[in-house]
Amino acid sequence: MTKLLPPVSPGEILREEFMSPHGLSANRLAEHLGVPPNRISTILKGDRAITADTALRLANCFVTTPEFWMNLQVHYELEVAKRMSAKAIAKAVRPIGPMAA
Repeated sequence: MTKLLPPVSPGEILREEFMSPHGLSANRLAEHLGVPPNRISTILKGDRAITADTALRLANCFVTTPEFWMNLQVHYELEVAKRMSAKAIAKAVRPIGPMAA
């Protein structure tokens, strides 16, 4: 069985791809975004999800789209859920509808 690497959190991408190149600390980014510092620090630790509000702020700050940030979050959450419970769900939930055949 192949051991998978842990999924990359949105906070890790934020830190490595956006904050580090600009020399930004969590406190400095939080100040720039107009949010409490603990919002950024908990996102960076992987203890907090990127919300729509934060996605809008990050998109404006780093000239991306809010969808970019929301997609990172959704992809991360789905990957974590798949690894934790996809097999059990597949056993417990039977398909219905035209695609079930």
